Amino acid sequence: MRAVSPLPRALEARGLELVGHTDLGGKGDGMQIMRNGDVLYVGHMGDFGIGTSVIDISDVARPRVVRQLAVPSGTHSHKVQLANGLLVVNYERYPYRVGVPERTGLGVYDVATKPSDPYLLGFMPVRGLGVHRMWFAGDRLHGDRYLYASARLDGFRNRVLITVDMAEADRPAVSATWWWPGQRTGDPESLPEDSDIGAHHVIRQGDRAYGGYFDAGVVIYAVRENGSLELISSLAWPEGGHSHTHTALPLGERELLVVTDEAIEPNCEGAPKNVHLVDISDEHHPRELSRFPVPDGDYCSRGSRFGPHNVHENRPGTFQSDRIVFVTYFNAGLRVYDTADPRAPREIASFVPEPPAGQAAIQFNDVLVDRDGTIFVTDRVRGGLYVLKGTMGEWPASAT
Repeated sequence: MRAVSPLPRALEARGLELVGHTDLGGKGDGMQIMRNGDVLYVGHMGDFGIGTSVIDISDVARPRVVRQLAVPSGTHSHKVQLANGLLVVNYERYPYRVGVPERTGLGVYDVATKPSDPYLLGFMPVRGLGVHRMWFAGDRLHGDRYLYASARLDGFRNRVLITVDMAEADRPAVSATWWWPGQRTGDPESLPEDSDIGAHHVIRQGDRAYGGYFDAGVVIYAVRENGSLELISSLAWPEGGHSHTHTALPLGERELLVVTDEAIEPNCEGAPKNVHLVDISDEHHPRELSRFPVPDGDYCSRGSRFGPHNVHENRPGTFQSDRIVFVTYFNAGLRVYDTADPRAPREIASFVPEPPAGQAAIQFNDVLVDRDGTIFVTDRVRGGLYVLKGTMGEWPASAT
């Protein structure tokens, strides 16, 4: 019997404990996570040439890599989406500013037949530098057959939003494109030379979609019957600078959005990066109510990135809450917040492990929380996948 490696040591642990870990076969640049029963799919940043890892989690204390999918040359496949028995992965140029990718777009796999052995059904090419992040929670019962993604398309500056019709899984097709005025070559409007206005991704809730648009801040869209998007409003932060606004998560029916800015610059450089709570009771005039408390400590001097990135997105079939929010915070690990008082969100739990050997600090990147409260979180450099459990009993107000 192979000896089980000891779990990484916790530098900080409040309300959370580490119960399982894998370095993904020594290729630990983990990114987005999806769960399919006893199987996890984990995207990779691309620094080790791996696209997607397939992980057996029948024993969450001993996650085990069973397969790793390759990627086309010159790309990475760091995002995964799971719905309708389909696993969708992105192909985007990587490194971001180097080389000519072999092919870019979306790969669609059948994971209903054998979850641990994805079978490639189809590929959707994208003319440009590829697809970045996606949202696909297709519910055939309610006719939601559309995937939403940000993509770098020929003829556009920075990423724009595309709607992809997934009605025929082996032949996905772009059905609509939305961009900020000035992004398309030939637009009568123009963007400032130093502007970093560009789409990150949206989360759809019914006939609305919410997303981050980097320098433009948070955006609110109406979703039309054909899946296309129509802008309702946007809100940028008064500090200006490159906010890199990343994710906008609706909190159930509370008419609130949790909005994260991505900390891209290392060592706390650049414009402030925050987690915002935004009131959308008047969706034409969204307003910031509060900001989540910033973790207190010497994080700016630990090296690499410090600040928010993504949240647990309350996907169908996973942990659902209109109060509790899980945020990956790069070298400040995972932070958990209670938004019961929207004017004063408070941190209720946190976990920061020691980094792997040779890595200055942990870089927690993406998080998925299962219905039973099991938490899966990834490190984007080499730490791999971490499995956590709460130590405070059931999360307060966890089910909505």
